[in-house]
Amino acid sequence: MSTVLVTGGSRGIGAATVRRFCQSGHRVFFLYQKQAEAANRLALETGATAICADVANKAAVEAAFAQIGSVDILICNAGISMNGLMSMMPESDWDRIFDVNVKGIYNCVNAAMSGFLSKQAGSIVTVSSMWGQVGASCETAYSATKGAVISMTKALAKELGPSGIRVNCVAPGVIMTDMCGNLEPDVLEQLRSETPIGRNGTPEDVAEAIAFLANAKFITGQILGVNGGFVI
Repeated sequence: MSTVLVTGGSRGIGAATVRRFCQSGHRVFFLYQKQAEAANRLALETGATAICADVANKAAVEAAFAQIGSVDILICNAGISMNGLMSMMPESDWDRIFDVNVKGIYNCVNAAMSGFLSKQAGSIVTVSSMWGQVGASCETAYSATKGAVISMTKALAKELGPSGIRVNCVAPGVIMTDMCGNLEPDVLEQLRSETPIGRNGTPEDVAEAIAFLANAKFITGQILGVNGGFVI
């Protein structure tokens, strides 16, 4: 039985991923920061173990790993989004989104590393965004962090491959999660109409892609777009 850790696991893509791995019989832990009620509900529903930890905080991540022990599969899903013109964004907001979306991966991968190296095996899946591939107006900070996630994935795949550790990435498109909650229905409809498959995505769509990459033994350093053809 593999041990899986999902960061940002209390809702949206993270929660769907927790469910997907639990259904496959894995031993699953997930991190959350603020959504304690949702985390507790998911833990009761799935049997997964919820741990409160801010991925941007190295000490909190290390404390979580001390509770979990070594993992076989690490899903770096935790992320936040901030909209608005870059020129109007406070420096503190810019720093925070990089701390969560980029440094959070740094903290979690480093905390998992000793376990991976001792087994000479492991699988890491990061969660970027199609905006990390092509950029989005009024989402410069978010796009920049998700571009960094893609670059980190490729670099780590080269760095860790000789140690038997695979690193891959999913780049979701328009997924119906809380991040889309501030979009008007007509905007969501426009996005749907621009998607070749003809619908917006679900968290389960992304969870399936994550599970595939986590277990694909001869795939590493790849960016899998889960966007219905919105970005090709």
